[in-house]
Amino acid sequence: MNIFKWMCTIFLGLFVLIVIIQNYNAFSQTATFRINLLFFRWESPPISLYLISCITFCFGVLLTGFYSIFERFRLKREIRRLKKELSEKEKELVSLRNLPVSEEEVGSDKGEEASQEPISTS
Repeated sequence: MNIFKWMCTIFLGLFVLIVIIQNYNAFSQTATFRINLLFFRWESPPISLYLISCITFCFGVLLTGFYSIFERFRLKREIRRLKKELSEKEKELVSLRNLPVSEEEVGSDKGEEASQEPISTS
């Protein structure tokens, strides 16, 4: 399985490299970003599309990382709750197994009468 992961990583890297080489002219163009709000105006210096792509990718990685951290905490909390519930149920099971066996009759009155009648063989 580990070899399969490495092969997929290598093929993905080769694919990205091919796309970058084939689109070098398009990626080397520059762009500027402008923000014009009522109270704030800002314009970025010219940035190449390579840099914009890298920044966008890194932002996506960070956003996914934050989401996965919160999801991991939620799952750990649920695992802790389920372990506690399992422990309680195991304690209950052990206590039920250790109950003393009593010799009291469990059946109803009709069951007792039927068991006391002699069996006839004809």
